[in-house]
Amino acid sequence: MGSFPFAFPLPECTNGRPAGRPVAALSYGYPTPVSGQIGAIGIRSDTSRAESFSDAVLAIVITLLVLDLRVPDVEPGRLLSGLLHQWPAYAAYVSSYLYVAVVWLNHKAAFSRIRQADRGLHWRNLFVLFTAALLPFPTAVVSHALQEDNSTDQRVAIAFYAAVGALLCFSWLAFFHYLTRHRDLVEEGVHERLIPIEQVRAMIGIVLYVAGGVLGYLIVPMVGLVVFIVVPVFYGLTSVGLYYVSPVARRVSDRHR
Repeated sequence: MGSFPFAFPLPECTNGRPAGRPVAALSYGYPTPVSGQIGAIGIRSDTSRAESFSDAVLAIVITLLVLDLRVPDVEPGRLLSGLLHQWPAYAAYVSSYLYVAVVWLNHKAAFSRIRQADRGLHWRNLFVLFTAALLPFPTAVVSHALQEDNSTDQRVAIAFYAAVGALLCFSWLAFFHYLTRHRDLVEEGVHERLIPIEQVRAMIGIVLYVAGGVLGYLIVPMVGLVVFIVVPVFYGLTSVGLYYVSPVARRVSDRHR
């Protein structure tokens, strides 16, 4: 009986696996978790891939916003008036650009305090990206509605934008709520009250967007547009965390320790 040309002796097997080989070697091409890297929800990993993917998504979103800015279709000699007539498109673009910019800043600040991510955190990060990716759509709706003379459509557009903005804030609330329940994912040295305070920031955003949507729908649409610009400014000024920029927040936080 001929021998197989590449035959080699196999070690004795123990419990169905070759003796002397660790279980980790039988992962069949899948990354094998080392000790201490299996969390309550799936395998844990570093955050580098999540951050790179998130940066790419937000870069695409912020680029798509500019597609709603177009050359006005006007007669020769009317270009200036046509450009001025499109001011709602500029306002909506600035509002959404600022919002995506502070989402990126907040995302960067949040992940700088996270040492590992599990499946649950990845899903919540995807929820944040999902809501951020919606922004170009309500931006275009508001831009179009404000250039028309129909007050009803303008009110609906403002309310729609407010709903998406509130949803994005809610996604951050879910993100930080998960971290409060999985503190072992957070870097050591991060103040224990910082993550709960970040939840407060998210709730403030929800309240402001809901208020802007209600006021814009019931009173004047421009009120909502002003709120939409103020909220990103607030988040931009507090992108390092409300705990670090607000002495009041620190006093309230420390009082409840």
